Amino acid sequence: MSSDVKITAAEVNKLRKHTGAGMMDCKKALKETGGNFEEAIEFLRKKGQKIAAKRADRDTNEGVVVARATDDNTKGILVSVTCETDFVAINEGFVAFANQIADLALENMPADKEALLALPLDGSTVAEKLVEQTGKIGEKIEVSHYVSVSGSSIASYIHAGSKIGVLVSFDDGGGANAEQFFKGIAMHIAAMKPTIMSYKDFDPEFIAKETEAFKNQIKVENEERERLGKHLKNVPQFVSKFQLTDEAMAQVEADIKNQLKAEGKPEKIWDKIVPGKLERFVADNTLLDQEYCLLDQFYALDSDKTVAEAITNFAEGAKILEFKRVAIGK
Repeated sequence: MSSDVKITAAEVNKLRKHTGAGMMDCKKALKETGGNFEEAIEFLRKKGQKIAAKRADRDTNEGVVVARATDDNTKGILVSVTCETDFVAINEGFVAFANQIADLALENMPADKEALLALPLDGSTVAEKLVEQTGKIGEKIEVSHYVSVSGSSIASYIHAGSKIGVLVSFDDGGGANAEQFFKGIAMHIAAMKPTIMSYKDFDPEFIAKETEAFKNQIKVENEERERLGKHLKNVPQFVSKFQLTDEAMAQVEADIKNQLKAEGKPEKIWDKIVPGKLERFVADNTLLDQEYCLLDQFYALDSDKTVAEAITNFAEGAKILEFKRVAIGK
C-alpha cells in the first residue's frame, strides 16, 4: 500500500467501468493497493461486503418487479430486486441490474431463488453481485422474490411503478384474442391478491378457524353501522363453498320458502324469488373464497361474473393452469 503512487484518470476510469463503483471509491482503492488493478478490485469487493454486513437488517420495501417470457411464450419468470429507497429504485443503473438478473433467470430457469443467486454473472455469482451493488450504492440490495411458470401460453402484467407483477399460465380453449383476455385476468390478480386457485384447495381446519373470524368481524362492523344508522350486513353462517354441501343448500332453500310463506307471498311466485335469494346467500356466505380464491372472486373487469364464469364465457375449454403474483411492499 502506498499513498505516494500516482493514479491516473485513465486507471480510475478503467476500474470504474470494470466494477461500477464510484470515481472516488475507485481512486481510493487504487491508492490503497499501490495502483494494482486486481488488488483494487478485491479492495472494493471487501468494502462492499462490509457495507452489506452493516445493512443486513435493513428493510427493502422499494425496488422493481420484472417479468420475462420465452419467445414461444411457454415459460415465464418474475423477479423482484429490492432496495431501501425509491430514489435508488428509479435509478437507471439499478433498473438495468434488475433486468440483467431477470434475463439470466429466463435463460436458465432456476428451480428457486437460491439457485438463481448461485448462477454466474459477470465473473461472479448473482449473490456476490448483490453484495457488490450494496457496496457501490450504499443501500441493501437483494432479490426478494423469484417465481416461474410454464404451460402452453403465458400472459404477464406489471402494475404501474413496477411494484406488482403477475404471470398467468393458461389454455385458451380456442378463444380469439386470448392474450388480451388473460392479461385482463392478470390485472385482476394484481388488484385482488388471490393466493389459491379455488375453494377446493382450502384446508378444512383453515376454513373452520376463518368462519368464526369472519362472523366476529362482521358483528363488530355491524355495531358501528348500527351506531351510524347504516344498513347492517348479513352475518354469514358459512364462509366458503366448501361448506355449502347439498344438504346445507337444501336447508337454506327450505328456510327461504318458510320465510316467504310467513310473509304471505303466493307460492306460485316462489320460483321467481328463490333463485335470487339463493344467489345472494351464496355471495354472503363465500367471503373467504372471494378473498383468497381466484376462480371464485368477482371479476374486477365485470363484477356481475366470477372469474370462473368470465373464463367460461370467453371460451368453453379455456382455463387457468397456474398463476403467480409478486409484490414489493404490498
